[in-house]
Amino acid sequence: MRPIRLPEPPIGRRSAAEVFEAGIYGIIKRVVVIGNGFSGAENQCIGLVRALGLSGCLTLYRVTRPRGGINKWLHWLPVSLHKKLDYVIRQICIYSGVQVEARWVPKMAPFYVEEVFDLSFFVPPPPKKKIKIHMRTTGLSSVIEADAKQIAMMARDTFEKEGPLLVIASGRDTISVASSIKRLATENVFLVQIQHPRSRLNRFDLVITPQHDYYPLTPHGQRQIPWFLRRWITPRRPPARHVVLTVGALHPADSAALRSAASVWHDELAPLARPLLVVNIGGPTSSCQYGADLAKQLIAMLQNVLWSCGSIRISFSRRTPEKVSKILLKEFSSNPKVYIWDGEGPNPHMGHLAWADAFVITADSVSMLSEACTTGKPVYVIGAERCTWKLADFQKSLRERGAVRPFTGKEDISESWSYTPLNDTAGAASQVMKALAARGWPIDA
Repeated sequence: MRPIRLPEPPIGRRSAAEVFEAGIYGIIKRVVVIGNGFSGAENQCIGLVRALGLSGCLTLYRVTRPRGGINKWLHWLPVSLHKKLDYVIRQICIYSGVQVEARWVPKMAPFYVEEVFDLSFFVPPPPKKKIKIHMRTTGLSSVIEADAKQIAMMARDTFEKEGPLLVIASGRDTISVASSIKRLATENVFLVQIQHPRSRLNRFDLVITPQHDYYPLTPHGQRQIPWFLRRWITPRRPPARHVVLTVGALHPADSAALRSAASVWHDELAPLARPLLVVNIGGPTSSCQYGADLAKQLIAMLQNVLWSCGSIRISFSRRTPEKVSKILLKEFSSNPKVYIWDGEGPNPHMGHLAWADAFVITADSVSMLSEACTTGKPVYVIGAERCTWKLADFQKSLRERGAVRPFTGKEDISESWSYTPLNDTAGAASQVMKALAARGWPIDA
């Protein structure tokens, strides 16, 4: 098993005096990321690693679920049981002569280009140079799996020479693997879990999670839970000292990444008529449901503000329903002011963040809203009134900060407004460094 290594331009190292001062406690100079194959979760880890200055020392492993077919109804199972059941189903299908296909990376995923992951999306390469990793997409056998025992053994065996290992994981499916690594190499590993693990937080050295994960504890949240279920809804208590609360999601769209993206996308985006309005469309979730009705509403609103825009660029995510994308494509495909990215070619997302003058974003995506609100540019939200539960609390927190406004279709996009940009990733990185320093493990950066 050969892990993916994400390259990064070299950064300054500690002086010999600082290294000596760290003494026998060790210095963090390597990090393992445990991902789940979804860009929304893995980007949070990558963003934190970048903020810590450790991108050049990163190794990425994955915990992957079977996807496609009946698997979409089995995602609630523990990942280990899900894989065993998928194997049994495949054997039955093979025996029965039924052809099975499991493409684990959707075509509309941000990093997906045919059978290539273009990692320049979050680790911008020098101009005219691409960093690519070729991966087959026809089964789980080609996926680089995270093995807790192997990673823990590596952390123990190389501790004296390489120092302690920082492990960062994100997503429900990574919890068991990440916590097992910590249990097997307690004295050699510092474990950060991103997104709320829901139980037994003492398994982790640090937990980084949005504050809306604690919405069930609020009076409004309690009223939405039947009384007989309240004791089972987690989290059940205020966050402990080793829990870091953020407003939104962590991400790799820091100032350095945006400067690089501005350069990479200059020739395509700089000549566009201003102001440039970027429209990011996610997909419905259990807490924010919509379909063709929202697409039609968005069309009417965009038509109303078109006069105040120099250009509009629309992009879909892997979660965008086909019926939504088709409606927008039919309406705007012939409009000279509007460009729609259909998933073919390089993903312009980072370029859009760098060059946009304003954003319109569907309310379902915490990640896209968090990234856009980091830029300090006007962010308009469509569909927030459809959000419920924790997602509604997240929308409320953004409005109270003045970071977003509802999209009504009556806006003049040329008029700008400002707010204090979100700085969750840098803030979380600061807390990680503080916790590492308290353990005597400074970062070699």
